[in-house]
Amino acid sequence: MEDGLFGDDAVIRRVAREGLLLAGGGRATLLQIAHPGVAQGVYDHSDFADRPLDRLRGTLSYVYGVLFGTREEARAISRAVAAMHRRVTGPGYFADDPALQVWVTATLYDTAMVLYQRVVRPLSAADADACYQQYSVLATSIGCPSSAWPADRAAFEAYWDHMIGTLRVSAEARVIANALMWQRNLPIPLRTGVPLNRFVTIGLLPAPIRAGYHFAWSPRRQRLLDRGLAATSVVYPHLPHRVRDAAKDYYLKDLRRRFDRRRHPITT
Repeated sequence: MEDGLFGDDAVIRRVAREGLLLAGGGRATLLQIAHPGVAQGVYDHSDFADRPLDRLRGTLSYVYGVLFGTREEARAISRAVAAMHRRVTGPGYFADDPALQVWVTATLYDTAMVLYQRVVRPLSAADADACYQQYSVLATSIGCPSSAWPADRAAFEAYWDHMIGTLRVSAEARVIANALMWQRNLPIPLRTGVPLNRFVTIGLLPAPIRAGYHFAWSPRRQRLLDRGLAATSVVYPHLPHRVRDAAKDYYLKDLRRRFDRRRHPITT
């Protein structure tokens, strides 16, 4: 099989393989649409609030395809995402804007770091530097210039603090967020997890962004979240890798199945 963009020993593979990161999906999404350009594009062009599992499938197919697929698979899913983005344009925004590409990737990277280092284990300085640089591929694979990604972790922290401090959550973002957080278009077995997902998502948001969405929070809720994450950090790292890798394995297999159908269409 053709080699991927990264070897199995790459830090980004060690981090991104963890199914735990799915718990941060809501956080990353709400951070993304906190940018008014992203929010307007989603509001005008997407109905993913009505199809959350399709959105999840698309996002994870791209992330796992680029990070864990072969080079051919990474190129194919990147081309598909880039083609889709070219259609997302409107007054004052376009999905191919490097500023938006960097922001979306930044939310994925920061969310991964928050959860991995809090629940699995802290990264050494060298590993953290390597992982940071490797995460830029999620932006550059769809055409973002590599120079647009902050040069190092110190530059990223300055960028992140500036964005969190200056973003103003729009009315469109709040409409999308409320539809996602009080989701009704889910299979019945998944609906029981919505309140917990909502609690974790709101709790993991930076305080200024949480306030921008008008979400309530309190010291008591923060203590509950902290205790929950602490308990998870005791149990989760000891789970078998087949459990921790289950999401990655599932979505990568699904992606390969779809690629195979396109290469070998069923004829009658």
